[in-house]
Amino acid sequence: MFVRDIMKDMDTDPLPVRKRFVQMELEMTLAMHKAGVPFMAGTDTAAGVHVFPGFSLHEEMALFVQAGMTPIEALQTATRNPAQFMGRLGEMGTVEKGKLADLVLLDDNPLDDIHNTRKIRAVVQAGHYFPRAVLDEMLRQVETAAAASK
Repeated sequence: MFVRDIMKDMDTDPLPVRKRFVQMELEMTLAMHKAGVPFMAGTDTAAGVHVFPGFSLHEEMALFVQAGMTPIEALQTATRNPAQFMGRLGEMGTVEKGKLADLVLLDDNPLDDIHNTRKIRAVVQAGHYFPRAVLDEMLRQVETAAAASK
């Protein structure tokens, strides 16, 4: 079953209602952030509502900034904060000598604009370097596999 198959039969609220709901979520997020509630990126939203691993993380961080967090605070929801929550900040969560780290190398600074997290030049994962061309080929293979499963 594909996302569009799930979504076609779903009854949705009118657009103005959905827009107000999103605005209320942003306001609630900012209030919680100001109150010191820690945030971790990653969603518990059910499949079928346009949540795609990897891609949705960029959207989520942009929403954190839209809600009122600074770009560094939004980035920390996907890096430092989870490590701290798991009690592993001494070994991961920041880029420091001796720590475990996978890296996403960007073309532009996400502190200037959080949307720059999408400008991925390369990834270093488990000690392996994946340049943009290799990442694009991986995405093509996933797209081909998804199309073949229809």
